[in-house]
Amino acid sequence: MALMTIRTFATTLLATAAFTLSLPGAHAEEQGPINRAWNDTRSTTTNAWDKTKQGTAKTWDRTKEGSEKAWNKTENGTSEAWDKTKQGTAKTWDRTKEGSEKAWDKTKNGTSEAWDKTKEGTNHAWNKTKNGTEEAADSTKNWSKRTGKKIGNWGKEAGQDISNTFSGNSK
Repeated sequence: MALMTIRTFATTLLATAAFTLSLPGAHAEEQGPINRAWNDTRSTTTNAWDKTKQGTAKTWDRTKEGSEKAWNKTENGTSEAWDKTKQGTAKTWDRTKEGSEKAWDKTKNGTSEAWDKTKEGTNHAWNKTKNGTEEAADSTKNWSKRTGKKIGNWGKEAGQDISNTFSGNSK
């Protein structure tokens, strides 16, 4: 709308200028009609300019008012969106925090249980190894004694057999 008012003003101004320039040059004694034409043109131009200013001012006021309304809507909408986002983020953080704490507790408890089982299994394995080693040592010691006796007995028997063979006392 303001563009149309500016065009109207510009057209009026150009027409007035063209009209004024088209008037024949006046001598000093013929200034009356030119002055009247100029004064009429000037008052018409002034009236057109005043209307243009008023229309432009009204258009500006409406534009400004619309811009302010649009800004207020945007500002309110943005504030509401931020409040919702903030609330959602806090809820999400609380759930994430709770989930992390639960996962940590499970991990901590699971690790303790696993350690207890491992420690118990290690102690049990150590005791079996220790007992098996002691049993093996005792068995080896006893085997050595038994073997030594058998070798000793075998040595006596072998010696007698050899002696009997050479002496002729074979049985």
